[in-house]
Amino acid sequence: MACGSAPRVWTYQIHFLFLCMFILESARSQTRYSIPEEMTRGSLVGNIAQDLALDIKRLKSGRARIFTEDSREYIGLNVDKGTLVVRERIDREELCAQVSPCSLNFQIILENPMELHRIDVEILDINDNAPVFARKEINFQMIESAVPGTKYSLDSAHDPDVGLNTLQRYTLHPTDNFVLKELSRHDGTKYVEMVLQTPVDREKQEELKLVLTALDGGNPQRSGTVKVTVRVIDVNDNTPVFSQSIYRVTLSENSAKGTLVVKVSATDKDKGTNGEVTYSFSQSSGRDLDLFSIEAHTGDITVNGVLDYEKSKKYELDVEATDKGGLTDTCKVLIELTDVNDNAPVISVISFSSPVPEDSPPETVIAMLNIKDFDSGKNGQIKCTLNVASLFKIAASSSNIYVLVTEHFLDREKVSEYNITITATDEGSPSFSANKTLKLKISDINDNAPVFQQQKYTAYVMENNSPGVSIFAVSASDKDTGNNARISYFLEDLNSINGVTTSRCIAVNAESGAILATCSFDYEQTKELNILIKAQDGGNPPLSTNVSVKIGIQDQNDNTPQVLYPIQTGGGSVVAEMVPRTADVGYLVTKVVAVDVDSGQNAWLSYKLLKATDRALFEVGLQNGEIRTIRQVTDKDAVKQRLTVVVEDNGQPSRSATVNINVVVADSFPEVLSEFTDFSYEKDYNDSLTLYLVLALAVVSFLFILSIIAILSVKCHRWRQERIFYRSNANLPVIPYYPPIYADVEGTETLKQMYNYGMCGTTDSRKSDLTYMRHCNQSMTNLETDGLPPHVLVSENKQSPEESEIQVSDVKPVYA
Repeated sequence: MACGSAPRVWTYQIHFLFLCMFILESARSQTRYSIPEEMTRGSLVGNIAQDLALDIKRLKSGRARIFTEDSREYIGLNVDKGTLVVRERIDREELCAQVSPCSLNFQIILENPMELHRIDVEILDINDNAPVFARKEINFQMIESAVPGTKYSLDSAHDPDVGLNTLQRYTLHPTDNFVLKELSRHDGTKYVEMVLQTPVDREKQEELKLVLTALDGGNPQRSGTVKVTVRVIDVNDNTPVFSQSIYRVTLSENSAKGTLVVKVSATDKDKGTNGEVTYSFSQSSGRDLDLFSIEAHTGDITVNGVLDYEKSKKYELDVEATDKGGLTDTCKVLIELTDVNDNAPVISVISFSSPVPEDSPPETVIAMLNIKDFDSGKNGQIKCTLNVASLFKIAASSSNIYVLVTEHFLDREKVSEYNITITATDEGSPSFSANKTLKLKISDINDNAPVFQQQKYTAYVMENNSPGVSIFAVSASDKDTGNNARISYFLEDLNSINGVTTSRCIAVNAESGAILATCSFDYEQTKELNILIKAQDGGNPPLSTNVSVKIGIQDQNDNTPQVLYPIQTGGGSVVAEMVPRTADVGYLVTKVVAVDVDSGQNAWLSYKLLKATDRALFEVGLQNGEIRTIRQVTDKDAVKQRLTVVVEDNGQPSRSATVNINVVVADSFPEVLSEFTDFSYEKDYNDSLTLYLVLALAVVSFLFILSIIAILSVKCHRWRQERIFYRSNANLPVIPYYPPIYADVEGTETLKQMYNYGMCGTTDSRKSDLTYMRHCNQSMTNLETDGLPPHVLVSENKQSPEESEIQVSDVKPVYA
């Protein structure tokens, strides 16, 4: 309820206030007071309570206060006493200036009821300001020929006071030559003129000193003065005269701006303005005026620009001296510059040849330069140096012309580019220098042959290779560049392979140097190749280098073992070996001799017994191929025995060959002659062997345990024989007999024992006569069979099994 009625209450109060103001307006009174300016603070202005007939209590209860429009209160209200007092210093001139009268207007407001009283306080002027001139001294000139009555205006004084306190009159002292004439303007202000009354003679009195005084009308009276100085100007009847007609000056070219060059001086006999001389350059001096300046009153000539000895060594200036009357005199100023070392040498390239060939002879001109210094004397003398003086030199060929030449031979492969810095230094103090860098490139010539990474190369290729396979790659480098370093590879024929030139089987990639096999190699025909490869650059003329490459052919197991002994036919061995029935265990029956034209482990041969009429009677040495008895021969043993031995190499995969051997068990030759004659043509052997195999398969179940025991016995027996063999330090037998095309280049010497064979041929009938001969403790069996190869003469040394040796002699045909 209260909040809602607040706006309405305020509305009523405002209406009431306006009503009161309207009522008071009709009853409002006005009171005036007058006070002098500059009263001290707190001074009494008037008793407002008394003058307005107001009670002191009313002033307090009505909260009487002063309201001013400019918010500055010079007059304050003392409510306790009901008086008006000075609150701030009042300066009438500051407050109202020249306005008169000067009043302060404000209102006194009372409340409850509202009352408004207007108060006017007039500020009265006091003579607190003296007349003041704007200048302290007035100077002017007058010509001595001025006539009486000539007027000269003087400054007016200013007095901010008003009324009688302001400026009233002027006085001048002394009045020997001038009188004052007071005048008034339209606004009432006064000013004065000084009128010449008596002519002035300059020769008697060059200067007049007067005092002008301004007086106000106040009490006490105040005044202000100003000094008036009158200078008498002489009549211009004399011209200026220079002290010298020519001034000579020596000046350094590096003189800074403002440096004094010379001071010219001229005098004039006249006085005053007629004797005052001003200096200036004559326009006849031309462009030199921009480099120098002259002080008009003192005659000081100073540097005003940049002097350059190299542009001009001398300057000539025409100087004029002029008085106020226009009379003049002239003189000359001759300025000679001295050189200083203010210019660095300048290097200009006239011609430059780059690149230059590396085979350029000494004294080859590389560049021609223009090196100069604009200074003179020692300041302009130049000394040139190079940063690569060991290879190049620079020399002067003529005035300011220098040539840069080579001093030694160049090598692009060591340094392909030079940054030649030419330093030119003058002999001034301090000296100046300039640098010029020329980038010289060295062009390549073909002076380096290709160089291989190795002096010799060795490569390997497996035999039976596919044509086109890459064997090896050679690489050469060339220190040259461009086409001179572009290397091509060529094959040089050194030998032939079976009558075919190397180039038919070897090819070289001209770009990469890869060595290719264009045909398939056979190790048994060719063990190695020696080729020559040429590396040739692309220079003109080209340079080349050769390198030898040894290509080794690596063996593969591509050949089966070949049985040399016993000699085979379609039906078996030609020679029948005889075993006496009295032969002991380990009796040497014969020895299978075989060779393998491969090399290395591909030629390591091993011998195994594949088939036998009686496997329990014979065994074959694994490494030496010796066939020996492994038990005592009995009467139950068959007379005819047939053995099949397999010879196997150690290659991967291995290859093998078989040999059939006929063995006769008999004590004498006549005992087995009839049996032995048809031995080679008996076909029942294979049938019997087949029968034995069938019977063995039939009873294999029955003899399974017995077979295992037999196998273990054989294994143990072979192991014992091998132990005996290794303990006797025996080596693998090596047969030195090779077919013509199977040369053992590798020197492996797989067969070390010597075998000698004697072969006899016959032209007799099919029946053979077998003759057993002994010579030097040797037994010989001669077998002749129709249609068979020549007989083989076999000699045996009846020695112990460990020491027995069969020697095979050259094969010789013998005809009966």
